[in-house]
Amino acid sequence: MSFMSDTEEIHVDDDERGDGSVAEDAAELLSRDGADSDDPAGTASDDPAGTASDGPATTVSAAPASSLAAEVAREANLAGLADGEAREADLDELEDDDELARLEDDDEDEMAAQARSMARVLSGVSASSASLTRQVEEAEAEAAEEDLPPWEAELPEGRFADRELSWLAFNERVLEQAEDQDVPILERAWFLAIFASNLDEFYMVRVAGLKRRIATGMAVTAASGLSPRQVLEAISHRAKELAERHARVFADDVQPKLAAEGIHLLHWEALSGSEQERLHKFFRKQIFPVLTPLAVDPAHPFPYISGLSLNLAVLVRNPVSGKEHFARVKVPPLLPRFIAVDSEGRPYRPEDVPADAGGRTSFVPLEEIIAHHLDALFPGMEIVEHHTFRVTRNEDVEVEEDDAENLLKALEKELMRRRFGPAVRLEVAEGISPHVLDLLKRELGVVDQEVFHLPAPLDLTGLNVIHDLDRPGLKYPKFVPVTAQGLAEVESASPTDIFAAIRERDILLHHPYDSFSTSVQQFLAQAAADPKVLAIKQTLYRTSGDSPIVDALIDAAESGKQVLAIVEIKARFDEQANITWARKLEQAGVHVVYGIVGLKTHAKLCLVVRQEQDGLRRYCHVGTGNYHPKTARGYEDFGLLTCDRDVGQDLTRLFNQLSGYAPRTRFHRLLVAPRSVRTGLIERIEREIINHREGRPAWVKLKVNSIVDEKVIDALYRASQAGVPVDVVVRGICALRAGVPGLSENIRVRSILGRFLEHARVFAFGNGGEPEVWIGSADLMHRNLDRRVEALIRIADQGQIDFLVELLDVSMADTTSTWHLERDGWHRVDRGPDGERLEDIQEMLMARARRRVAASR
Repeated sequence: MSFMSDTEEIHVDDDERGDGSVAEDAAELLSRDGADSDDPAGTASDDPAGTASDGPATTVSAAPASSLAAEVAREANLAGLADGEAREADLDELEDDDELARLEDDDEDEMAAQARSMARVLSGVSASSASLTRQVEEAEAEAAEEDLPPWEAELPEGRFADRELSWLAFNERVLEQAEDQDVPILERAWFLAIFASNLDEFYMVRVAGLKRRIATGMAVTAASGLSPRQVLEAISHRAKELAERHARVFADDVQPKLAAEGIHLLHWEALSGSEQERLHKFFRKQIFPVLTPLAVDPAHPFPYISGLSLNLAVLVRNPVSGKEHFARVKVPPLLPRFIAVDSEGRPYRPEDVPADAGGRTSFVPLEEIIAHHLDALFPGMEIVEHHTFRVTRNEDVEVEEDDAENLLKALEKELMRRRFGPAVRLEVAEGISPHVLDLLKRELGVVDQEVFHLPAPLDLTGLNVIHDLDRPGLKYPKFVPVTAQGLAEVESASPTDIFAAIRERDILLHHPYDSFSTSVQQFLAQAAADPKVLAIKQTLYRTSGDSPIVDALIDAAESGKQVLAIVEIKARFDEQANITWARKLEQAGVHVVYGIVGLKTHAKLCLVVRQEQDGLRRYCHVGTGNYHPKTARGYEDFGLLTCDRDVGQDLTRLFNQLSGYAPRTRFHRLLVAPRSVRTGLIERIEREIINHREGRPAWVKLKVNSIVDEKVIDALYRASQAGVPVDVVVRGICALRAGVPGLSENIRVRSILGRFLEHARVFAFGNGGEPEVWIGSADLMHRNLDRRVEALIRIADQGQIDFLVELLDVSMADTTSTWHLERDGWHRVDRGPDGERLEDIQEMLMARARRRVAASR
């Protein structure tokens, strides 16, 4: 490929993938023999999720006596593997040494089988690869008896991986980026922050939803074949394992290396006397006035603990009565997570701290400063002990749109309710006393399974503050996006020339390598200012706080243009921001609608209608990423600018469906969910099977964020069984099991993580020698294919088709550094057979962009 030469390589080490294999984890669980159960009397409820409630005082029932590990151990006991007395009695009756040896071998085989079963559950599958292969062979034999072709044989049970545990495997890949010794140290700190933030959201949404379904009796066995309780317990085990590993990477690796670069994250005790004195003054002036200690006694009920807040649990003693009392101090979220101290010991906000000549800066966790001034908060009391803790709550939003007279008001009400969702996780600092922990568990309604014991400091999402330091030598080399080919020659010309460039040919944008600001942002800005533009129609799913996209729409409306904005106010965790922008747009005269009832509008679409000499012409943008200038600098996405007549007609029809009561319609170059994305993709996969049988070129190449949908995966399995090569590049969740003989031996799966978040969705098919390529907003998940408005557009330009296919091929190449999904899980492959470093595809693309700029000068 042309952009593979003259690249700057980034070497990625194949670091250790944890503290042991899944099988070793299983063996460890087996050895515990149910010791983790907190109910030896067997009185605990059988519902680990408890009873769902909207109120903050929700009490979750105690943990079940039979944890996942205990269940396996109990089964072993029933088989005679752990009942010591019974075993001794049996052995007394055994006189034949051979029989004794045989039974011992049977015992070992049974233990090994139990360990393998446990390992499968922890990795998110219910059937081994060998079992799947046997099922395939049996199904094909049955089909042959009925004179059916092999491709009509029934597919095996257990052929899907669990989506929740696959997500944890994705977050492990993020953690491996933080462990990579060749990643710049401030970027490693950033990956630690991303891992922590990802895990927070996973518990707020996915784990909370699973617990709610269990509690309400709505949970069903997952497509993986695992029961909801198995999944919940496996999540708890893997998440705790990863969280502990995350903490070790910070304490044992990243923190010392930051210190070696003059960035010190210090405990209070490590500060000098003068530094402590300066922080005493800083505490009194800047921190103390905003603190609110809350006591717990008969007159003061246990306070509400907001989700993701950092808190101090404080035990104080009255010196007169000798009674001990519990209090909670919330660490103010509006203050910096880490307080910076300069070389003179003067405290600063992190963004303001001046480093000394050597770039040395020290930071102290805010909670440690507060903890060492508790006597000021509780004068006259003795501070017995204090511990940090953090709570994660169910923060998913549920709005019954059919019953909501006003969706905006209904969502605002639900956002208020979300603050009081039940607790789903409790993080506590190691060393917390049992009685304080018991009080927190009781008042918050959590059980042992939901408690994470971690070394301080908790909440490493705050490491983004450290990453933002002005130390360019400790970060990825700066990359400046370039103006896309096709737009570069009109970059400094009159604003209307962008329309001339689009009339010349379709323009394929690849962000962040191609600049968002000189393409999409400029397209909208020029449309807003151009008196020949009559109308602008735009979808908005997420955008930035100071969005130039929103400003352009407002400018257009104020200049008299017809402007329609489809604002998705249900975009998770951006709901409040989108409500704000919706109202701002409405006040400016923009027609704001919220899409179709029951569906999120996730499609990335813009339509500009312009009066030209030969009549009205429609200019369109269809993309894979949000209209968000900030994330466009860090997310890898594609977009297409075109004035193709068919695409203009397609977008007009689609916007009419979103804003009005347009009847169902057919599209020329679009596939639109929930009607036609799944069926359209499956039809094309089946076409590749036919092409392969008839001797024509056939292949499938996909690039997505996640692949979960069972119907699409089954179609890919059928293609593999028919001999069609299938390549999948997936960043996140993958429920497809690759490389299983008889089922998926022709499917290869890769994952790419790096400085940019791989966010594009590309779907390519061999099509008998005339490749067909689509890009768009849809991932292969139920929510995208069934509950969202998504749009894929077919690429028409042959050069762009060739580029996209070649890019997918390079992503899958053995010379490219990626993670490989094998039968036993994900493995990082960043070294060649001779130990050479493999190519980083993001570095290749940045080098290609730089060469393009250099060649144009």
